[in-house]
Amino acid sequence: MTPVDRTRLAALAARPAFHKGRYRNPDRTPRHGFGAFLRWQRETGGRFPPGRAFPLTTPDPVLLNSPAEAPRLTWIGHASFLFQYRDISLLTDPVFARRASPVQWAGPKRFTPPGLTADTVPPVNQVLISHNHYDHLDHDTVRALHRRFGSAITWFVPEGVGAWFRRRGIRNLVERGWWQSAPHQAGEAFFVPAQHFSGRGARDGNRTLWGGWVMDIHDLRLYFAGDTGYGSCFAEIGEVFGEIDLALIPIGAYAPRWFMSPVHVDPDDAVQIHRDVRARTSVAMHWGTFVLTDEPMDEPPRRLAEARAAAGVADDAFRVLGHGETLTLSLTP
Repeated sequence: MTPVDRTRLAALAARPAFHKGRYRNPDRTPRHGFGAFLRWQRETGGRFPPGRAFPLTTPDPVLLNSPAEAPRLTWIGHASFLFQYRDISLLTDPVFARRASPVQWAGPKRFTPPGLTADTVPPVNQVLISHNHYDHLDHDTVRALHRRFGSAITWFVPEGVGAWFRRRGIRNLVERGWWQSAPHQAGEAFFVPAQHFSGRGARDGNRTLWGGWVMDIHDLRLYFAGDTGYGSCFAEIGEVFGEIDLALIPIGAYAPRWFMSPVHVDPDDAVQIHRDVRARTSVAMHWGTFVLTDEPMDEPPRRLAEARAAAGVADDAFRVLGHGETLTLSLTP
């Protein structure tokens, strides 16, 4: 595993991210207010593309409950993965709810059931949270996982999000700002920037941080990008870490570009992130689960194939999994 550039890491960590009571992106990003939202709704007539269900593979419980001598990744749906390697069993942004919403009778509906649930997921000892939007941080999912596993889980959360967990009686937390790190049982965790925003209500916009996680786990380096637009932070991640073994990168929720590009990458941007962070293998996420934006639900993988070909990236270097599919990786050069 390539050594971390600690000098560059320290210099980046010294840059301020908090300004006048709110966090802001490393790059200057346009703010689309209510007027821009109304323009978007006016141009689309307030209509989203139709939802559709995708084939769902039921993960093999015998496999998932067996020791993972090689790195093993299962796509649960949207930004939720189960990653297993040796003594680490890790979830990313787990959301098992029927809707990505503060209530379960309204809001974006899940069209393909989750590949795993709080009842069927194998024992978990780490959870990565990228930010506090409802499609990435779900109250009922967190409660169910805490009820089942309790303090066996260490929750890795962005700066400011820890208070949300502590109000729910969860205190086994690692809370970090951008470019800060913490040791864990199998290596080190680094919280890194993304180009996005945060908020769960009308008054808390950007009061908590957002980002991704780089996890050094034994001899593997995992990167979970979270939710993001494209920015300079990805080249910086590549500079600091040198190489990523496995990157989880969003490819969906990108249309219309004039509105979404500051905060959501499209497949072309995703391929550039793959190259910027120097990923050996990337896996697509953030598509095919909820209807959040204007592109058809099945378009992102097709666009990713075109972007890979245009950039000369091999098909198996940036993969698309089916819902519930498990991928076992090889670490050999």
